[in-house]
Amino acid sequence: MSQTYSAEFKQQVVQEAQDTHNATLVARRHQISPSMVRRLVRETVKARHQDNSPMTLGDENERLKKLLGERDLEIAMLQDLLRKKGIRP
Repeated sequence: MSQTYSAEFKQQVVQEAQDTHNATLVARRHQISPSMVRRLVRETVKARHQDNSPMTLGDENERLKKLLGERDLEIAMLQDLLRKKGIRP
């Protein structure tokens, strides 16, 4: 089932994700998936750079740092869950 979100909701989610650099936390707050948060951020960044000018190296570097941080957090959460279940990662 596909959900349609208002422009205001999307803007709020994107702003929170950019402020916190944590898609998982924002997703939990709004009861949506972390991948949806990342997609909304990606679409917003793409729309801002729609004039076909490439992202600056600094912008791209920041974007990649955010993605890496999110992945590290997700991995840590999954490893913690596995430890709690008695499964060694």
